[in-house]
Amino acid sequence: MSVAYDYHVHTNYSDGEIMPSMVSAAEEAGLRAVGFADHCNVATRESLQRAKREFGFNLDRTYPLRREAIESMREEADVRIFDAVELDYDPRDEDDISAFLDEADFDYAIGSVHRVDGTNIQSSRPFTDMSERERRALVDDYYHRLVDLVESELFAIAAHPDLVERTPELRGYTTPDHHELVADAFRHSRTVPEINAGRVRRDYGEFHPASDFRAALRERGVRFVAGSDSHEPAEVRNRKDELDDHFAGRETEPVRLFD
Repeated sequence: MSVAYDYHVHTNYSDGEIMPSMVSAAEEAGLRAVGFADHCNVATRESLQRAKREFGFNLDRTYPLRREAIESMREEADVRIFDAVELDYDPRDEDDISAFLDEADFDYAIGSVHRVDGTNIQSSRPFTDMSERERRALVDDYYHRLVDLVESELFAIAAHPDLVERTPELRGYTTPDHHELVADAFRHSRTVPEINAGRVRRDYGEFHPASDFRAALRERGVRFVAGSDSHEPAEVRNRKDELDDHFAGRETEPVRLFD
């Protein structure tokens, strides 16, 4: 089975390479469609506003410029280009997220939980001195936050739905109860999880969600879209191959949205 739609690619409008290079990589990889889903956070809390300024993740301000670029590239590209966004989710921000999505009118939105109570779960540093009990509690909070994301119905896609497994200090605290909790939420939601290939070739060496989590989702009839989570052109091609192998080995196809 060949993956034709990659819904999760980043560009220079957040932390990826320039858009023309990513479009060319998608064409060379044989994709029919690529979704530019750059990072965005619309929370008004000062700590997150400061991080936005420091990292330059300002798609809530720059999306009109990116949209103009996408429109011009669509005229010549041999691949369909989606104008999308990857939004950080926190239940406190639901009203602001909803208002922004209504205003911006993206082709679709991806929701992500990158922080729990303000702590970045992708960084090892905050967890090195935590006790096992504290780590377990944080992981539990992460999955409840993910359920909130799914039940909010704000997003078409939920990204890397076991992201805590990527961080060595948090790995192994996910339980079958967490899988069942989140899988039940997906079963009753329009939000679709992704098979995320973002770390397949790196230290984690596994797809998101992991195999036992995928099994819980499939038992409930939940299907997946494909997302490479690419930030560089070479990742688009390499991760498409990984995704092709994954779906071919299971004799199933990823969901295609917006056909």
